[in-house]
Amino acid sequence: MTQDECKKYEAMAKLDLPPGERQWVAEQASIWEEQFAALDGVDTDGVLPLVTVSGLTSVMREDVTYQLLPREELLAAAPEQYGGYFQVPRTME
Repeated sequence: MTQDECKKYEAMAKLDLPPGERQWVAEQASIWEEQFAALDGVDTDGVLPLVTVSGLTSVMREDVTYQLLPREELLAAAPEQYGGYFQVPRTME
């Protein structure tokens, strides 16, 4: 990556790098580009996409919904309510 290309990305990210850092970023980005270009040459035909590298499946249970108390019973203890919901003081003006 040239320094001019680096400046373009720097502007998109709203950064203002000193010239020394810009040179370092350009060098690092060139290395990354070369490594990704090498991956472009790998034949992946017939290879299934990998979803997880560990082989584990989800251990989380399925969500189960149930109603603990009726809404009217919960709202009966509320100091203020409006339209079937708790009414609380405004926190922003």
